[in-house]
Parts: sequence; C-alpha cells; structure tokens
Amino acid sequence: MTISEKFPNAALSLRALARLLSYPDAELRSHLSAMRDALHTERAITVGRLAELDVLMDTLSSGDPLDTEAIYVQLFDCGRATSLHLFEHVHGDSRDRGPAMIDLAQTYDKAGLYLAPGELPDYLPVVLEFVSTQPPREARAFLSEMAHIFNAIFSALQQRQSAYASVIGALLELAGEKAQAVNLAPEEPLDESWVEPVVFDGCSSKGRATPDRALPIPLIRRDKSAQGAPQ
Repeated sequence: MTISEKFPNAALSLRALARLLSYPDAELRSHLSAMRDALHTERAITVGRLAELDVLMDTLSSGDPLDTEAIYVQLFDCGRATSLHLFEHVHGDSRDRGPAMIDLAQTYDKAGLYLAPGELPDYLPVVLEFVSTQPPREARAFLSEMAHIFNAIFSALQQRQSAYASVIGALLELAGEKAQAVNLAPEEPLDESWVEPVVFDGCSSKGRATPDRALPIPLIRRDKSAQGAPQ
C-alpha cells in the first residue's frame, strides 16, 4: 500500500484539526458540526481517535463559553510545554529562532501562501493550514519531521488531563507516528519569563489569544480571486 493510499484526502482533516487548536471563540464553536462532519467523512483518522475528538468538540459546544476560552488561554498561552508555537520547543529564546521563522515564512511564500499581519509562521494551526495544501506524500513527511515536538506537547497535555491531547494524537497518526509519553523537563511558565506590569493582570500580551480577540486562520492563497482566509 502506497503512502498516498494510506494517507488519502487528509486536507479537510488537517484544517479541522487546525481550527480545533485555535482560540475557541463563538465563530469556531458555530463551525464544530461542520468540522465533525469533515473528520468523520474523510476517515483519515482512526475510529478511536475520532471518538476522542468528538468528546473535545462536545465539550467546546456545551461548555460555558467564558470558561472554555479561559481554559484555552491558561493551557496554551501560559506555559512553554504546551505552547503551540513550535519553535518555542526547538529554539526557545535563542537567536536561532529568528532565522528559523524566516525560513519557514519563505517556505509558505514559495507555495503561494502568506501570513496575516502579526501572525507567526511557527504557530501550529498556521503550519497545519500549510500542510493541508501539500500532496499526501509531502504532507505526511512534513508532519513526521515534527513528530518529536508533537509527542512533547501530547505528553504535556496528557499530564494536564486535557482533551486537547486528542488533537495532537490525531496529528501523530497522520504523520504515521505513534503517540507516546515522553519525559519533559521542568518548565518556567511563560507568564513568569515574560513579566509585564501588574496592571495587565494575567498572561503576557505576547501570548497569542485573548478572550476578546478572534484569531482567524491566517494563510491565504496569493491570487486575485482570493478574498480573506481559506475556508
């Protein structure tokens, strides 16, 4: 069985997973039914993992919106271990992070895609939007290269007993890899390393999401017919 046969038509699943990892605002919650349909129709993810994703989507749909949004911010914007900025796990605050950002942005540019203003190329939902535009063989290889990062995030989310771990587990499946626990080094929370005046009272504004700011999928095809972010 070829790679393409083992990994068919996963573009919709990748986009649905990208959205599931995005800030759970009202717009995202209104699309949960369509995302569920896409995941189940495409069948690129195993039945067991789909069941876990259903639990997450049910929680996002039925939970109190303010609580759901607050949990997301606390989970993904206030600690390095669960950061959705992939280079946070590879380069941290080192000088290597800047050139890596440039290289990744150039990869998007060569593919005819570009970032929305203020968006960073290593943000996982952005990366998945890019991967969803690639042929099956290239998409799987791209995901496989990030498997060690996915397993680290997966482990951190499992330690926090978060249903979001199912999303990362699904990505590992699509990469042809096994989701497994790894040893994690003790982390310094982002809200301690990115100190801001007390008046801001919360996670650093350098984090991505806030409860009153929607974060649209930022990758857009560069052609005259494109209007806004891809659906």
